Amino acid sequence: MSEHSTAFSETANQLVQQLREAALDHAAFERKLPLCELAKCRATCCHDGVILGVEEADVLSSLSGADGLMRLPDGSWKTKTVPAAEDELAEDFPDHFPKTRCVFLDSEHRCFWQLRAMEEGKHPWFYKPTSCWMHPVLLMQRNDRPFLTILSSSQDRKQFASMTPCGREEAAASSARVSLKSELEMLSRIAGRDFVRELNAPELDF
Repeated sequence: MSEHSTAFSETANQLVQQLREAALDHAAFERKLPLCELAKCRATCCHDGVILGVEEADVLSSLSGADGLMRLPDGSWKTKTVPAAEDELAEDFPDHFPKTRCVFLDSEHRCFWQLRAMEEGKHPWFYKPTSCWMHPVLLMQRNDRPFLTILSSSQDRKQFASMTPCGREEAAASSARVSLKSELEMLSRIAGRDFVRELNAPELDF
């Protein structure tokens, strides 16, 4: 993984082994998911902030101060949220989501950290927490092996990822392996493995 791709090198290094060993959920990446349209979704996935890893919290707090972060009872860190006005929410904003938004969103629903990286000529996701740019892709454990997947609404016990616009199936959309190509390419760079090629190739049945 290039040190120029992320400010969170330790986090990326921890992902390397998991991603190299991960099984791919070919069926999940065939689901029809739309491209992210920020003007339409208004950063619905960012409504509740994001849980941060130790390195992510250290880096972001060193760059912005601790004002934008909060400590949770279990000792972990999370980005703070503020109440969201009705015109800051998507038209199809889920009823069960709290009507809040991450403090690091601007008035056009853009991520402050992504804007900063672009202004500095870095990769757009250089400062962006891993779970933010991976969304709605999920790395989980299945049968004692890492598993790269996307949750369907029936699998999504928290009713989060599958309820956001980019994680919600849409008949007219492209397959997720196409619409999430940028996320898969970033994961490929981290792992030294071509997930896009693998998902576009016929699945092998062992």
